[in-house]
Amino acid sequence: MSLLVVGLSHRSAPVSVLERAALHPDAQAKLLQDALAAEPAAEAALLSTCNRIELYADVDKFHAGVAELSTLLAQHSGVGLDELTPYLYVHYEDRAVHHLFSVACGLDSMVVGEGQILGQIKDTLARAQELHSAGKLLNDLFQQALRVGKRAHSETGIDRAGQSLVTFGLEQLAVGQPVAEWARGKRALVIGAGSMSSLAAATLARAGVAEVVVANRTVERADRLVALLEENYGNSLGEAGTAARAVAMGAVADELTRADVAISCTGATGLVLTADAVRAAVAGRTPTAGGDVPASSTSATGKGVADSCPVDAVRGGFSVEGEAAVAGFDAAALEQHGAWVDNAPGERVRPAELSEAEAIAALAVAGRVPEMRRERVPEPVRPVGLALLDLAMPRDIDAAAHRIDGVRLVDIESLADASADAPMAADVGQVRAIVAEEVAAFGAAQRAAHITPTVVALRAMAADVVAGEIARLDGRLPGLDDRQRAEITQTVRRVVDKLLHAPTVRVKQLAAEPGGAGYADALRTLFDLDQETVASVSRAAPQDREDAVGKNRGPA
Repeated sequence: MSLLVVGLSHRSAPVSVLERAALHPDAQAKLLQDALAAEPAAEAALLSTCNRIELYADVDKFHAGVAELSTLLAQHSGVGLDELTPYLYVHYEDRAVHHLFSVACGLDSMVVGEGQILGQIKDTLARAQELHSAGKLLNDLFQQALRVGKRAHSETGIDRAGQSLVTFGLEQLAVGQPVAEWARGKRALVIGAGSMSSLAAATLARAGVAEVVVANRTVERADRLVALLEENYGNSLGEAGTAARAVAMGAVADELTRADVAISCTGATGLVLTADAVRAAVAGRTPTAGGDVPASSTSATGKGVADSCPVDAVRGGFSVEGEAAVAGFDAAALEQHGAWVDNAPGERVRPAELSEAEAIAALAVAGRVPEMRRERVPEPVRPVGLALLDLAMPRDIDAAAHRIDGVRLVDIESLADASADAPMAADVGQVRAIVAEEVAAFGAAQRAAHITPTVVALRAMAADVVAGEIARLDGRLPGLDDRQRAEITQTVRRVVDKLLHAPTVRVKQLAAEPGGAGYADALRTLFDLDQETVASVSRAAPQDREDAVGKNRGPA
């Protein structure tokens, strides 16, 4: 097994980088195709979620694999390799298996224990199978990861700590209030009708909002979601229940003026809600009892307006408005702001710049190039009139919206910051034990499978020897009848099977142990097995190998 994973996630990179590195489905397919075309990779699969992008591959060379996969991620994401590399991590062989199993159990999630990742892993495997980029190793790996994740959720209490990003995001919007109390009676707008948006709509309805409006580019999908909401929640919460209706995307701006809370999670490549649209929606609105929000509420970039900044600019860089955000500042003011940023609290500091070769080398040796962090400083609070939750990657809602009075914006990066301080579940230790056990079992199975082609080739060679000797006997004793010939043939096969049984069983056991890969080589050398014959068995389907073993053993 030469499994390699190169990726970045909310634990290694700021959301601003994750957002830029996010890949459209077409780009994901092209990346997998290019990975297979690259020399080091024989199989490839891409796990892409709102807070992680990981490329898995079966490679024959480690350093060449790291360099190639890193380059491919940079090329297809559009983020320069020198900029992307400091945020990448690398896992190899058993460590790569351990990483995926931990991800499947929710241990590496933004919200520990969340179960949505299992569906995303299942989708990753289905996409790789559809594109024919997953071979035996990745099929075995991802199917086992799904089983490990299900085992962790069924055998431990990790679900008690596990929340969806939707629930966790609503808790951040509620600012200390119970979500049900905070949401009761509110009017909610859900933008998108995919799995995350559907979960958001159901969570809001269950929490007791008065109305859920679903907006989607395909109105039929919004209608289906509304029908499910009406069926499940229309009369279940209070006398009136939760009303639900569907609208086209063109009605979002109008619906936003009436909404108390809006959740967006679409696959759009551009902004769905601009700062101007949000500003227009809250114009003249009196903030309600929706909780208090920091006066410089952190957005997806973790940036806010700070009174101590020498210029009226966004801390740590400028908003997604780009050049418009810096218009009117002279060079001296920008230099002042830049100097303030270098010493401002609450921002991520990039490591020293590395050359492309140095970055890849550091990535291969250390697994990733670490970055430094500074602690955030608590900020004062203000009333909120419109609560926004952005769960999309890249973002749906302009990060500049958090600077609008009466607006609270929570998104992927602010959720990552909040989850960094969340207590770990009491069952995490038990889940980690399950992961360690399953990693060991998977490694043993892969090592045992590695020797199977050699054992099959050995039995095939023995069958050829038996066939040759029976043919020679026919020539020397042509008078044997069919019954006698069959009995002699069966006897010779039994002798060969009994001689090979103990060594082949034992060599499989030894090969399953750590460091057991050399037993296959020893077997090939001792019996002078043809390497091409072994390779042809390796390329055969698993059932074909079993059939070959059965044929070589002769009739029962």
